[in-house]
Amino acid sequence: MKIRWLGHASFLIETEGKKIITDPFEERVGYPLYEGEVDIATVSHDHYDHNAVHLLKGNPVAVKGTGFFEFGNIKITGYLSYHDKNEGKDRGENIIYKISAEGIDVLHLGDLGHVLDDNFVSQIGKVDILLVPVGGTFTIDAEEAFILAQKIKPAIIIPMHFATPALTFTLLPVEAFTSKFDYTVKKHYLDLTREDLNNTRGEVIVLDYTF
Repeated sequence: MKIRWLGHASFLIETEGKKIITDPFEERVGYPLYEGEVDIATVSHDHYDHNAVHLLKGNPVAVKGTGFFEFGNIKITGYLSYHDKNEGKDRGENIIYKISAEGIDVLHLGDLGHVLDDNFVSQIGKVDILLVPVGGTFTIDAEEAFILAQKIKPAIIIPMHFATPALTFTLLPVEAFTSKFDYTVKKHYLDLTREDLNNTRGEVIVLDYTF
């Protein structure tokens, strides 16, 4: 499985011969748009910085909402959560997606606005790679993201949805989150197998959106 960060909450996940994009954004977000074709697009909520499926090439299948979605050996499960701490009354609903392929479980939290309780975490089950927003304002902040990561206990934690020179609006920098850990690793992308995760626990990897 190969994972690249495209900026904001958008990742390109290449697995089982398919390309999955999470939360595609419009150009006004500030990052360059992905120009390649994709097969599947997950959308956590209907905001312009997360739902730009119409700009994608390849006529991908759009996955929206809760439930179970199956694409050959790729399994995607959507869980209902909220964009705020007021059960969606402020910013609406948010869908968390668990993407499972090659024996690897990736959890994309979208624009999660609250810390998940223990029952919710138990319902999700095993998570190998956690894609977690850390920038605050519109999502959980660095402290809440840290608490949630300790609850979920993934092998790898990848922060997203934070301030960068490309982003056109204000969020907290990634360092507000990474400073809570003893060390972090910076990479251009991830390329790993199930076996690579067997001896990994709680590693924080910051991906570069430039490519």
